[in-house]
Amino acid sequence: MLGYPKDVEDIIFDATNGISKHLREGAILIDHTSSSPELALRIKEAGIDSIDAPVSGGDIGARNGCLVTMIGGVQETVNRALPIMNCYSANCKYMGGPGAGHHTKMANQIMIGTTMIGLCEALLYAHKAGLKIDDMISLLQKGAAGSFSLEKLGPRMLKRDFDPGFYVEHFVKDLGIALDEGKRLGLALPGTALAQ
Repeated sequence: MLGYPKDVEDIIFDATNGISKHLREGAILIDHTSSSPELALRIKEAGIDSIDAPVSGGDIGARNGCLVTMIGGVQETVNRALPIMNCYSANCKYMGGPGAGHHTKMANQIMIGTTMIGLCEALLYAHKAGLKIDDMISLLQKGAAGSFSLEKLGPRMLKRDFDPGFYVEHFVKDLGIALDEGKRLGLALPGTALAQ
């Protein structure tokens, strides 16, 4: 799990130190980086048994052993690697061929980014309206507004606990990948652009 697609590209394909020339037969590369679907295809086309398997759940999910892993790759390769991934992920789901894990992660990031805008605006609104915000969070979590962000991050915001669960620059990078993929797919994603 690396920070950026360029890091993944370098560690695999660098002419001097890239691992692509040193992988043993039968080795599987499991890339947990939130990265580019196009890069996952390039890795597969290079003849590497690889899985794109970004995760969701942040620091809370990692500490509690309840990460969600979104998997793309060749089904047979995924089947070989699942016993390992099931040791550290509470929920692994095969989403399709190479790049499908990254596409799923981008959908995840789109939802989180736009949900966070709503959460922050709702908390400001509740504060200005004089509501008991902790009671509001507890109540709304049980209804249609319920979300991971509301349940886990809303209370942290109220305590002014702004320790990162995920680096902001990585989230901005992910939203950039989502916007680039959206353009490639012929989609306008104005909420995602606002979140970025």
